[in-house]
Amino acid sequence: MTLFADSSALVTRYADEPGRPELDAAGPVIVSQLARVEVPSAIWRKHRLGQLSAEDASLLVAAFEADYAGQVDNPPAYIVVLVSPAILGRAARFIGSHGLCGYAAVQLSCARTVAGVVPECRTFGCYDPRLRRAAAAEGFRLFPAELDRTAAGY
Repeated sequence: MTLFADSSALVTRYADEPGRPELDAAGPVIVSQLARVEVPSAIWRKHRLGQLSAEDASLLVAAFEADYAGQVDNPPAYIVVLVSPAILGRAARFIGSHGLCGYAAVQLSCARTVAGVVPECRTFGCYDPRLRRAAAAEGFRLFPAELDRTAAGY
């Protein structure tokens, strides 16, 4: 399965939340360039809420950054979609048609762009209920299939 994962789905991989084994078992994982700032933000938010120590948050952010960028001996763990003017234009339309906030609309727009060139990328990984509904309305299968409301802080 080729999976587009928004940042809420990626956080499960680092914060050891429900859905992690399934995400780890997924095939290629495609992400928006926004993940570069959204995932560390979500991890540090967990620290501010008392769910992670500062040391753990720092380690998790470092692990994500290594996976995102790759290392000398390890390629990047993700295929990154760069945000373009066309993606932003579609995202602006999604704000109105799906009632999404800005970054969520950009995530969905990135996924739609990928699906247009990688037909097997029809699964959208996300834990945000509103974004999940929008992705389903755009024809994506959802990962996870059922949403655990305690997962990823939603």
